[in-house]
Amino acid sequence: MAERLESPAVDASACSPLPSHDEDSLGCLMAAASKGHRVLLAALLAEIDLYPGQDRVLNMLWEHGPQFQNKLAAKLGIDMSTMTKSLQRLERSGLISRSPCATNRRLSIVSTTPKGDDLRPRLRRIEEEVHRRLARGLTTEQVETLCSLLAVIRDNTCREALQSPCVDD
Repeated sequence: MAERLESPAVDASACSPLPSHDEDSLGCLMAAASKGHRVLLAALLAEIDLYPGQDRVLNMLWEHGPQFQNKLAAKLGIDMSTMTKSLQRLERSGLISRSPCATNRRLSIVSTTPKGDDLRPRLRRIEEEVHRRLARGLTTEQVETLCSLLAVIRDNTCREALQSPCVDD
């Protein structure tokens, strides 16, 4: 398994003091929740030798089939250099393959391999576990409300959210 870097805990004192002056401000809570999600996801993905973001690449390929590399990057809202690095790792792991387009050899078509497809049920279990942990202590209605509110915040911070989701590169 590849070596993983531990993410430091979010320091509440580093949060912006506006509009409130404590760790319960909206910005601070968003930063801490986002960081907590990323750390949790990274730890669970490490169990199947994936890095955060690679799960999204695989899910996009499983949902939509083979994709041009540039279109895949655009759909995921990440730059080409980040996409290339992620695809190189997935390719080295034998989870995806890239092949040149028959009509334009400058374009690469990305698709999952049988080994990549075999990972799907394990990734689904990890996604379910992340959801379970994130929703612990919340009712179904509260989860729905939270998702609705987070969608508003996403749209407020990512104007291009309708074309491509805001992501952490």
